[in-house]
Amino acid sequence: MTVMTDPVATSRHLVVWWLRAVFAVIGLAAFILGYIGFDRLLQARPDTAHDPYDVLYYDLQLFVFGAEPFQNAGPYPWQLQVARFAAPLFTLLAVAEASRLLLAAESRRLRARRARGHVLVCGDSPFAHMLADRLFADGERVVVVRSEPFGPLEYRLRRYLGVIGDPASPQVLRGAGLSRAHTIYACSEDDDRNHAIANTASRLVQDKRRPPRVYVLVHDSEMCLSLQARRLGAAGSSRLRLDYFHVDDIAARALQRHHPLPPATGRPTRVLIAGTGTFRRALLVETARHWRARRADSPPGDVVPPLRVDLVAPDAGTELAVAASRYPFLTTACQLTAYDLDLDGLVGLDHLDGDRYDRIYVCAPDETRGLRYVLDTPALWQCAESSVFVPVYQQAALAAAFHGDSRHDLLDEVHGKLRLYPVLTRACDARLIAEDLTERLARLIHERYLLAQQRAGVGPGDAPAMVDWSRLPESLRRANRAHVQDIAAKLLNLGCVVAPRRGGASDAAAGQVIDDRIEELARLEHERWCRERRGEGWTHGEPRDDGRRRHPALRPWDDLPLDVQEQNRAEIRALPDVLSDSGFELIRLAPAVPVQRGGPGDAG
Repeated sequence: MTVMTDPVATSRHLVVWWLRAVFAVIGLAAFILGYIGFDRLLQARPDTAHDPYDVLYYDLQLFVFGAEPFQNAGPYPWQLQVARFAAPLFTLLAVAEASRLLLAAESRRLRARRARGHVLVCGDSPFAHMLADRLFADGERVVVVRSEPFGPLEYRLRRYLGVIGDPASPQVLRGAGLSRAHTIYACSEDDDRNHAIANTASRLVQDKRRPPRVYVLVHDSEMCLSLQARRLGAAGSSRLRLDYFHVDDIAARALQRHHPLPPATGRPTRVLIAGTGTFRRALLVETARHWRARRADSPPGDVVPPLRVDLVAPDAGTELAVAASRYPFLTTACQLTAYDLDLDGLVGLDHLDGDRYDRIYVCAPDETRGLRYVLDTPALWQCAESSVFVPVYQQAALAAAFHGDSRHDLLDEVHGKLRLYPVLTRACDARLIAEDLTERLARLIHERYLLAQQRAGVGPGDAPAMVDWSRLPESLRRANRAHVQDIAAKLLNLGCVVAPRRGGASDAAAGQVIDDRIEELARLEHERWCRERRGEGWTHGEPRDDGRRRHPALRPWDDLPLDVQEQNRAEIRALPDVLSDSGFELIRLAPAVPVQRGGPGDAG
C-alpha cells in the first residue's frame, strides 16, 4: 500500500514537534537553574543548614508554584529568579498538553457529530482502513466508525475523525454525523454487518431530501451480482442511492483503466489468463469490455479484430461457457479458447514457443504459489510481449517492494515484465466505486442513444445530448439515472424480475413480453420523462432551447412526431440488451400489473 501524506498535516506535525522540544528545553533549564540558584542561596545564609537532598526538594517545589526558601525576603541569585518563573510555565504547559490528550477522543467525537459534507467509512477491515486513508489523501473529510479503539499514534498519523462503537447502531451513526454525510461505505469483514449498516442508514435518512449514497461491500462475487439484481428491482421504492460492490470488480476496472492493453498492430492482440482465482472472471469481463469500447471508438475504416483470449485452467471450458452465457458480448469482442490444464501444464503448450502474448495474467487461488510459479518460470517472461500480472490480496507490501519509485525499488521487475497487482489497494478508488450499477447502466443507455442518433443522421455535437458521457450536462445525466431508477416500475408492469443471467430461452421470452406491451410502456415512459423535465422547470417550446429550458417533445404522446414515438419504443426494446451487458436478464414471473409510471433516457 502506498503511504500518502498531507502537506498541511506534515507542516502541522513539524510545528507541534518544535513546540514540544521548546517546552522540554524550558523544563530542563528551569530544573538546572533552580538547583544552582537554591544551592547558592542557601550557601549565602550561614544560619541555614542544608544538604543536596534539600536543594533537590526545593527545586522540585518550583514546579508546583512555590518553595519554602521564598518565605524569606530576597535578594535571590539570578538563576533562581529565572527558574521561579520558568518552572511554573512548564507546569502549565504540561497540564494543558495532558488535558488536550485526555480530551482528544471526546473532542474528535464532538467534531464528528457536527461534521457536514463528509464521507463515512464503517468497519474494522483492512479494506476500510485503506479506503479511509485513500479518501483522506484525496482531500475528503473522513469520519471512521469502527469497533476497535483508535490508538494515539493512529489519531496522530491519520488526521480524519473517528467514532468508536457498533457501526450498525443508530446512536453511533448519528454520532458520526450520518445525516449530513454525502457518502457511506459499509466495509466490515462480515457481510451481514454491512447489510445491517445499510439498513440502519436507510432508516435514519428516509426523510432526507437528498440522502447520501450508500455502498455496501460484499465478499462473494456471485452474491454481489444477485443483490445488485434485487436492488435494481426495488430501486423505485426508495430514493436511497444504494449499490453493492465486490473488490474484484473494482480492481479489474482499475487495472484496465491504468494498464490498458497496447493498441492493435498488424497482428491480433493476444491475452493469456491462467488459474482459477476469484479475480479471473472479473478480469475476463473487463478486458473484453474495454476491447469492445476500443473497437467502437476506432476511426471509420479501421478494422480492429476481436481480442484473442486464451484461458488455461482445469475448468477452462466450463468457465468460458458460463461467462459467455452471462455476458453475451464476450463472444463478439473476443475470440475465446479454453485449455483444460493446471498451471504446471501451462509451459507445455505448443503455442508458448510461437507467437508472444501481449499480456499474461496468473490468477492462482494460493497467491504465494502463483507468485512462486511466475518467479520460477522464465518461459512466461519470454513469451510475454509486455507484462505478466499476478493479482495479490495479502502481499501488497511485496508489490510495493517490486514497484516503488526509482529510489526505493527493492526487487528486480524482470525488465518490467513482472507486475504484482495489489487487488485491495487498487479497489480503494472512490471514483470507481461511485461508478455503481445505476451509473454504468445510465452510461450504457446514453451510449446506445448516441449510436441510434448517429444512424439517424444526427452528428456529434448537433444537440446537447450528442456528446460523450463525460461531457454530458448533469441534467441529462440525471435523466438517464432516473430512467435506470424507473426500471423497477417497468418490471412490475411487465410482470418480470431481474436475475443474474443464465442465457437460453429467457431472452426470447423477455423480448416477446416487451413486444406485447411496447405501446403502453413507451407511452408511460414518455409521460414520466415529461414529469421529470417539468419538475426541473422545462416547458414546451419550438425550437429546442436549453438556455430557456424549452423542449418540443414536452407534449402529450398522441401529439408527438412518429420518429420521437419510435425513439421511446426503441428504448423499451433495448432494456434486455442493456441489462445483459451487466450480467442480468429479465424473467417472466407473474401476469403484468398496470402501473401508471414511466421513464425516459435522453429523449432527444
